[in-house]
Amino acid sequence: MSLTNRILLFLSAAGMVLLLYLVFLKVPNERTMGLVQKIFYFHVPCAWASFCAFGVTAWKGFRYLRTRELHHDRTAAAAAEVGLMYVTLVLITGPLWARPVWGIYWTWDLRLTTTFILWLMFLAYMILRRSIDDRERRASMSAVVGLIAFIDVPVVYMANRVKASQHPSPVLAGGEGSGIDGIFLFTLILAFVVFMLQFVVLLRARAAIAQLEDSVEELFLERSLETT
Repeated sequence: MSLTNRILLFLSAAGMVLLLYLVFLKVPNERTMGLVQKIFYFHVPCAWASFCAFGVTAWKGFRYLRTRELHHDRTAAAAAEVGLMYVTLVLITGPLWARPVWGIYWTWDLRLTTTFILWLMFLAYMILRRSIDDRERRASMSAVVGLIAFIDVPVVYMANRVKASQHPSPVLAGGEGSGIDGIFLFTLILAFVVFMLQFVVLLRARAAIAQLEDSVEELFLERSLETT
């Protein structure tokens, strides 16, 4: 493991310990929702981490289409895999938060529906990658699908800003009446920093594994050509 990766891993782990301490021992329970509201400090940063990951997938897919350099495709695939993990956590933590507050785990409002569609599209992206053997064709088709799927990210972000929703209103940049301060804001900012560090660590690790997988695939193809 490189020194950079070690530093990022240490900062991510130390930040997570501090975050858990603040969330469960320092931040007061929310007046109406109580203890369950603390899911907020994990649910929201997971959503942002998934947006960033899918942004990397779209950008690197675009770069691959421009340059045809496979290292862009590797990073795009790694980011999509990490992003899919984060959006899955969003879809798990959201209903766990909703059940005590709304009385139901799920409702098909705009924010929840578009998030579920985002999960489906990037799940399809991962399935597509595993169904095509040719590396160049796989990279090209994945890049197109990744770019199309990313269109849903701003839709998810704006969903409860443009239309009334059962989903809670945004606490940051949500218009009049939104906002938090004090230890609540500090803890949320820390959560964003921690999850972004975690995202970078996971992305770098997965991209390194993808590079090894490509090397093995190249070696296998060379051996196959030698035996024919």
